[in-house]
Amino acid sequence: MKRTTKWLAGLAAAVLSSSIAFAQNAPIKIGAVLSATGPASFLGDPEKKTLEMYVAEINAKGGINGQQIKLFVYDDGGDPNQARSFATRLLEEDKVDALLAGSTTATTMAIIPLAEENQVPLINFAGAVQAVFPAKKWNFKTPHTDLMACEKIFEDLKKRSLTKIAMISGTDAFGKSMRDQCMTVNQKYGIEVLHEETYGPRDSDMTPQLTNIKSKAGVQAVVNPGFGQGPAIVTRNYRQLAVPHPLYQSHGVGSKEFIQLAGPAAEGVRLPAAALLVAEKLPDNDPQKKVVVDYKKMYEAKTGQPVSTFGGHMYDGLMILVEAIGRAKSVDKAKVRDEIEKTKGLIGTGGVVNMSPTDHLGLDLTAFRMLEIKNGDWTLMQ
Repeated sequence: MKRTTKWLAGLAAAVLSSSIAFAQNAPIKIGAVLSATGPASFLGDPEKKTLEMYVAEINAKGGINGQQIKLFVYDDGGDPNQARSFATRLLEEDKVDALLAGSTTATTMAIIPLAEENQVPLINFAGAVQAVFPAKKWNFKTPHTDLMACEKIFEDLKKRSLTKIAMISGTDAFGKSMRDQCMTVNQKYGIEVLHEETYGPRDSDMTPQLTNIKSKAGVQAVVNPGFGQGPAIVTRNYRQLAVPHPLYQSHGVGSKEFIQLAGPAAEGVRLPAAALLVAEKLPDNDPQKKVVVDYKKMYEAKTGQPVSTFGGHMYDGLMILVEAIGRAKSVDKAKVRDEIEKTKGLIGTGGVVNMSPTDHLGLDLTAFRMLEIKNGDWTLMQ
């Protein structure tokens, strides 16, 4: 009897040891749902490229705590229904340990409830404030919010003594959200909105709306909440009509693609954006300079394409997740979630991240830089 008991105890210890070893050697499964193709591909494509090249680098260096990362990447084409379907597959079939998902506001809002229901950490890349505020337990995000963009633009307008504006906003989820956020803080900054216009995601000519703005007496500047091709069309039409006021775009156009689409008409346009777009132009004592320069060099060398803030948001999300898993010494979802929430002083491409139980973004207004397009390139205004 004693011999049998010892044998069973030995067997149990061996099984436990094997289980621990298997868990330690099992890959860390990270799932991504991104808009790599379709109308939002300018967001999802650099996100996907960034994720794949940095995961390859991390794995080549031994992974996280000795465990390799296994990626599961799906392309939702910018469709919220597809985003929800793919996120469901990642959670129920692929059994991922964490999600880096949601290129647009619409696709992200389709994914967040699934992450909450399944209690899986999610870091998203949407621009709108509702993608992170109010804070939900399992959901985090890296891009600056549309509310922050409004505040940064209004700060700059006040510095230029421009207090009466018109707005022309996209009717997509991001454009509508940013318009609404701007209207919640305009009085705080002493900004009066004299006139408003909108355009749809498939509109190819905004001349009628801009003609109305041009004829509106008292307007001193124009703000365009939007992303995708719409803001480039607005910019071209704006210059064709010779609207005499300064034009502000949102952080939703933070890539060289916008300058290429808008052409010479982009000259003089201002927008709030991440330090990444002016990486080499930052002063040497800027804490972000090394991070953004290194990321820019690697991305452009690997892809042959200009860097964008959107790929930078993925870099930040991946680094936050990798460091959280490293600190947790586990892929236990609750432990990883807790460590993400404890992120402090992480220097990313979007700013220095300091999260808390009530702030799952961790960036303040100083993370935004005000840029102006001059001679076909980004110029740092402050």
